[in-house]
Amino acid sequence: MTYTSNRSILEKADLALADLTGGGGILLPAQAQKFMRLLIKQSVVMKLATVTPMPAPKYQVSKIKFGSRILRAGKEATALAAADRAKPDLSFLELDAQLFKAEVYLSDEVLEDNIERGEFRQTVLEMIAEAAGRDMEEVIINGDTTSPDPFLATLDGLVKQAKSHVVDAAGATLTKDLFRDMLRSLPSEYLRDKKAMAFLLSVDAELGYRNSLAERATIGGDKFLETDAPVLYSGVPITPVPLFPEDLGATKDRTVALLTNPKNIHVGIWRQIRLESFRDVSAGVLRVVATMRFDTKFADEIGVSKLINLKL
Repeated sequence: MTYTSNRSILEKADLALADLTGGGGILLPAQAQKFMRLLIKQSVVMKLATVTPMPAPKYQVSKIKFGSRILRAGKEATALAAADRAKPDLSFLELDAQLFKAEVYLSDEVLEDNIERGEFRQTVLEMIAEAAGRDMEEVIINGDTTSPDPFLATLDGLVKQAKSHVVDAAGATLTKDLFRDMLRSLPSEYLRDKKAMAFLLSVDAELGYRNSLAERATIGGDKFLETDAPVLYSGVPITPVPLFPEDLGATKDRTVALLTNPKNIHVGIWRQIRLESFRDVSAGVLRVVATMRFDTKFADEIGVSKLINLKL
């Protein structure tokens, strides 16, 4: 391939990327929405959670609920006394988007294969979104501002945030009794619609529990052995998440699990997703830099149970 043809390919790629972006490399609104959909598609947690496009780096989500009894004994043609009138509990959830960047090198061969087919823009979006969605899920779950890993130290993730209701497995493997204990640890008001909740846990923890069910000499046991049938406890789905940690504890064989309504998990993504490129003709590559900001919070942390010290 000649220098001239290399340069031509890089220029075509640069022009194709320019079609994606508005001022300053910011994705156009329609492309930003598409990029967010691709991010969500690559994540187990974000597909279940409440994902909010943030109009600004800091964004408040209003919360309203009645935390106590609102009905009173009534009398015909008589209004309730002022002390008996109910007022909702008003609060808000603040999402504070943190900055993350990715730099991707695309070789001449990749550019040539995709430019000539006219799908280069789609290829770049899907490639970056696939990797970014996976990495987002890692920090959403495992983020810890005290971590020695600078990436994970950017924000506190779901495991770190869950503090109010903690069940200690004390080194035991996963059993139905531990699922029961997690449910019992939550206030009863959060269990009115158990089907809307989910146990979120590591892949190996789910496989171990599935295997224990399969050992039963029943038709039900055969189902879990021979098929990928969904596993539930008391009507609550047990959902394996590939990026849940499996190397915790001194012995590096411990994990955690969470119980909550997945819609209680809020992920905010700032709408101004930036995608910029510059050419390195001598190296024969196009460098694409993606910049995005996001945050994650529980809308109601009281509605979360965490199981710790679970042996795999």
